[in-house]
Amino acid sequence: MKEKILKTVRENNIKFIRLQFTDIFGMLKNVVITKSQLSKALNNECMFDGSSIEGFVRIEESDMYLYPDLNTFAILPWQPNGGKIARLICDVYTPDKKPFEGDPRYVLKKALKEAEKMGYTFNAGPECEFFLFHTDEKGRSTTVTHDEAGYFDLGPVDLGENARREMCLMLEEMGFEVEASHHEVAQGQHEIDFKYGDALEMADKIMTFKLIVKTIAQRHGLHATFMPKPIFGIAGSGMHINMSLTQNGENAFYDNNDINSLSPIAYNFIAGILKHIKGMVAITNPLVNSYKRFVPGFEAPIYIAWSARNRSPLIRVPTACGEGARVELRCPDPSANPYLALAVCISAGLDGIKNNLKCCDGIDENIYNMTKQDRKKASIETLPTTLEDAIYELEQSSLIREVLGEHVFKNFIDAKKKEWSDYTIRITEWELDNYLNKY
Repeated sequence: MKEKILKTVRENNIKFIRLQFTDIFGMLKNVVITKSQLSKALNNECMFDGSSIEGFVRIEESDMYLYPDLNTFAILPWQPNGGKIARLICDVYTPDKKPFEGDPRYVLKKALKEAEKMGYTFNAGPECEFFLFHTDEKGRSTTVTHDEAGYFDLGPVDLGENARREMCLMLEEMGFEVEASHHEVAQGQHEIDFKYGDALEMADKIMTFKLIVKTIAQRHGLHATFMPKPIFGIAGSGMHINMSLTQNGENAFYDNNDINSLSPIAYNFIAGILKHIKGMVAITNPLVNSYKRFVPGFEAPIYIAWSARNRSPLIRVPTACGEGARVELRCPDPSANPYLALAVCISAGLDGIKNNLKCCDGIDENIYNMTKQDRKKASIETLPTTLEDAIYELEQSSLIREVLGEHVFKNFIDAKKKEWSDYTIRITEWELDNYLNKY
């Protein structure tokens, strides 16, 4: 495999290689090397300063190594032909050749190994939404939407169609199987769906997806944002995650004899997610802004329930899936670190299987139309409504603590507490609009 990569670099006149990795907050990082240093990198000899990456290590233990995953080698198709650039996604290791516990990719790998021990392969399929905005004269993003289109509209109403089409072409050149792309509910909002697959591959692809979308948008004079709720009064962006388990080559969630085509294992999995979701939400929805999306009337889930009949609950079981039976978790948003989000999803579901947790009844009616008393009678709870509440729930979760490991758990919580504290002391436009002239 190493020789094949070296040969590809020579034959395609590749000048630089990006050694990419992701920090615990889901930010893509890279060290760029010239092709003369590629052999060294392929032998896991490329070092970087981990103390410069937020949430990684202290300055006295800063030396870290990048171990490229050779299966992730790809040429970046939007780069100039005269000096092409390739990339390798890397795992982070310590100087004593051990996986770094603060590496989100390692966190997901640990969770997937636990599934493997139980005889399962975890498959995931993300639905990534984003906004396209105009930029100002300095190239900075505005919140002026690119169009006035709505759900499934097309050109000439959908002015982002050309950018989205080029994004799809670039994704395919990078090895994605793009299944669909369309305009979403809100003005300037878009979605591109790609085929499900192994969870580690999907987490890698989500990071690549974000890079491509932002890069192509910039080429079209636009700014792409994965901020969950950039505009008040319209729908925010989600990243619904479709999940299933495979066992001995068969879909472990499928049962032809069940009314919902779900197996007992699938119901256990759902029960595990429902049990642990409050502790998971700070990971799947990690920003102050994430909780501005959790409001009635804009399709985002608020209530902890599941259904095979409607879209108001947290978990939806898509109908008519047959042997493709899966469950869809609807609360995550695209600001989440995909490695950590998938890790907590699989771990919560496996906990449900291990402990044979019984799944509550599905809710077939629209929960938004139920009264508070009706929801209480049905034992329907709500998700945390602020980042502060979500952090509190995360701190109480022994399962999520174990999944993330002490390093990620502590550093993530510390950073999010600072983020919330900073938010609470800022003066917002809402306060100025409501108080400045009145008092």
